[in-house]
Amino acid sequence: MTAISFETHPDRYKHWNLSVDGPLARLTMDVELRGGLRDDYELKLNSYDLSVDIELADAVSRMRFEHPEVRTVIVESAIDRCFCAGANIPMLGSSTHSFKVNFCKFTNETRLYIEDASKHSGQKYLAAVSGACAGGGYELALACDEILLIDDGSSTVSLPEVPLLAVLPGTGGLTRLVDKRKIRRDRADVFCTTEEGIRGKRAVDWGLVDGIAPRSKFDDAVKQRAEALAELSEYITKGPGITLDALAPNVDDAALSYRHVTVSINADKRTAELTVEAPTTAQPKTADEIQAAGADQWSLRAFRELDDALLRLRVNHGEIGLIVVKTRGDQAAVLASDQGLRDNESHWLANEILRLQARVLRRFDYTSKSFFALADEGSCFAGCLFELLMASDRSYMLLDDDEQVAVRVGPSNGDTYPMGTGISRLEAHFYADPNHVGQVLEIGEAIPTEKAEELGLITVAADDIDWDDDVRIAIEERVAMSPDSLTGMEASLRFPGPETTESKIFARLSAWQNWIFQRPNAVGPQGALTKYGQPDRAVFDYRRC
Repeated sequence: MTAISFETHPDRYKHWNLSVDGPLARLTMDVELRGGLRDDYELKLNSYDLSVDIELADAVSRMRFEHPEVRTVIVESAIDRCFCAGANIPMLGSSTHSFKVNFCKFTNETRLYIEDASKHSGQKYLAAVSGACAGGGYELALACDEILLIDDGSSTVSLPEVPLLAVLPGTGGLTRLVDKRKIRRDRADVFCTTEEGIRGKRAVDWGLVDGIAPRSKFDDAVKQRAEALAELSEYITKGPGITLDALAPNVDDAALSYRHVTVSINADKRTAELTVEAPTTAQPKTADEIQAAGADQWSLRAFRELDDALLRLRVNHGEIGLIVVKTRGDQAAVLASDQGLRDNESHWLANEILRLQARVLRRFDYTSKSFFALADEGSCFAGCLFELLMASDRSYMLLDDDEQVAVRVGPSNGDTYPMGTGISRLEAHFYADPNHVGQVLEIGEAIPTEKAEELGLITVAADDIDWDDDVRIAIEERVAMSPDSLTGMEASLRFPGPETTESKIFARLSAWQNWIFQRPNAVGPQGALTKYGQPDRAVFDYRRC
């Protein structure tokens, strides 16, 4: 498969139609049969592959930045009697293991981004389910604030993965049933093992949908409920939207180059070096300046670039096991950018930028690569970029005599960028000593290497004599280990603290889905995913393990 790009635009959508009419928007799913990433499967019945979700993620983002007037988004289907059949099974059955896992991960993140838009942007989502809604299609509906199901005697909602495919719903369906919709466990058990799904009044009684309407009244019911959701949403005053311009990185086998982010790739050593540059020009300080700067301001552009780089590293560079994280530039410039956003966080665009930064940092957390942060001469791990050091699995800091190498914590490192667990990265870092977080936040000045080590902010402090060898040996040892065990280890260690729906989806579901996707019962020669659509049935090994 050729390298996948995660950039698109509504003018190039193949699978979705986005229309905006004042406070109401419609996202209409109309999947192009032969419009997938590969030509060896057809996307029948609005089934989707990664290309469909790339467009969906783009639409959700553009609604927040380019159409802030929108208060309710109706998610619907253009196909009669079919909402969405979920992830395309032939695509899953013929894809590599790593692609399947990263496909599920991206789709998970897109569903969470919908919920984030509802929580932080006042844009509510209504799933208008006018036909069969199965698997990932129902998981998309579950990510919406409300689900309205057509009551025509045949339309159902279902999660048939366990009885049909011997895998799990891959984008949070099980967790959202019992955590978000608070459906009784026994009913959820019946629902998830009933291949044909549940329809009508029973779906309402069990809490699987929020309402039903007959076909003759369905369109009116959708419009009325969308308008009611718009009135109920917590809405902040917003100005005119901005245009999210194309990132258009320079891409080849050895590098990704953006305006503020660069990635150099060493496939032979299975490593990459990711560098984020600090702003070099004055950043907005007032709400009017933030609005005027639009998509060009560093705080938005750099994190969009970081997001795109992470996605490309995940999907196009599976051989890369370790990413060395560096920063370059002026710490004061980063902190000034942070301060401008914090001072104006009640302004709609500042709020959206802060929410996007938080989401991108969570994408960093959920990426199945080892991250080592290197703070050396010229680095600027400060404010929002200090989060990259905190998010890394280890950090190495150069011990220099003149104390020019330093990190700096700012007010934004408190609660501005919560992890999926709901706590800050500093709180996760010092989980055994919560009081220490406040002490670090109060420092308010550059923290040189020796002090950073004393405070417990870094993993290793090394002088210039040992620096090269310490870093080289650590990297070589890491990439020599099993990537499978490292993925499991990192996912277990990165998220101390409380559980949320989001953390359960990634720390629990992703681990189990990763494992189940390799089991013979699913993907072996006689497995359910392999045998799907064929006349003979799957053959299971019934031993539990």
